[in-house]
Amino acid sequence: MAEYSSLLSDLSENITNEDLEQLKSACKEDIPEDQSNNITSSKEWFSYLEKNDKLAQDNLSYIEHIFEISRRPDLLTRVIEYRTTVLKISEDDEIDTKLTRIPSAKKYKDISVSPGVSNLF
Repeated sequence: MAEYSSLLSDLSENITNEDLEQLKSACKEDIPEDQSNNITSSKEWFSYLEKNDKLAQDNLSYIEHIFEISRRPDLLTRVIEYRTTVLKISEDDEIDTKLTRIPSAKKYKDISVSPGVSNLF
């Protein structure tokens, strides 16, 4: 748990107010506007995500996706580092997580390819 708190603290220190507005905008489908307006710091943003089951010490896919679409590869890299070193996610699991991180990809994750049908992935 200490590593997770450290990760969130590190991420918070690297999110400016301008970044926070961009991140909140990227989550507008998941955070109602009235609640989004009340979030004034990255720590409050992380807290909101935790309370609404979008973020946990062993579930980082949502913020990975948000950092990815917000064009914050530096923050995404820190999360992936945490996931691979602290959570000990194997390379195969990491590939699986990258696929399922994108909500539209979830529906394709468990589809098996029929013989003779080329795999688009």
